Amino acid sequence: MVNTGMQLISFTCAVTGWIMAIAVTALPQWKVSAFIGSNILTSEIKWEGIWMNCIYQTTGHMQCKTYDSMLALPPDIQAARALMCVAIFMGWLSCTVSCCGMKCTTCAGDDRRAKAGIALAGGILFILTGLCILIPVSWTANTVVQDFYNPNVPIMHKRELGQAIYLGWAAAVILMISGAVLSSTCPLMERGGRYRRGYVGRSFANSPAPEPPKPITSNNLPLKEYV
Repeated sequence: MVNTGMQLISFTCAVTGWIMAIAVTALPQWKVSAFIGSNILTSEIKWEGIWMNCIYQTTGHMQCKTYDSMLALPPDIQAARALMCVAIFMGWLSCTVSCCGMKCTTCAGDDRRAKAGIALAGGILFILTGLCILIPVSWTANTVVQDFYNPNVPIMHKRELGQAIYLGWAAAVILMISGAVLSSTCPLMERGGRYRRGYVGRSFANSPAPEPPKPITSNNLPLKEYV
């Protein structure tokens, strides 16, 4: 069972990973221009995100345009939108549940078993949040790599992995590791599945019956019967 300090560190890292996931969702640097070939033009860089396309010029000017139609987007971008939104919601839910199950809070009173169960649920939710981030990021990265090495794709349409992809991988790993640490908070189980608080009283249910009292005899005086 992890201590309070480890819980606080894991919870802080998990919240950091959740904030990173929000940044990944908003950033347009999922795909960036690939400068390959003999004649390249580096005066502008194209960024492609899950919500918009941006063109960044070396002069510092940037123009962004959101996608006109969601149904016209590739499958990886559509899945990335849905999964990243689910990940953000699950991250918020994980933070709320984990905060209630931490030892340093007063939620659930002094019932350590209930608090451990709540912390376990929060850790599992953090792990699921990391998986929801890992799937779209890895899917998009696989699409970029396949298109880059595909000879049928024109050079001007080839892209490379952007900063958001690496940030998403980092966020997923942080969330899953933090969730695993929080999930290690298991309730202390005794025999019968109950806590034993205070002293344990002696049970006389299975103890043998006491022997009847014996008459007091003396070796020098014989026993006599009186009527």
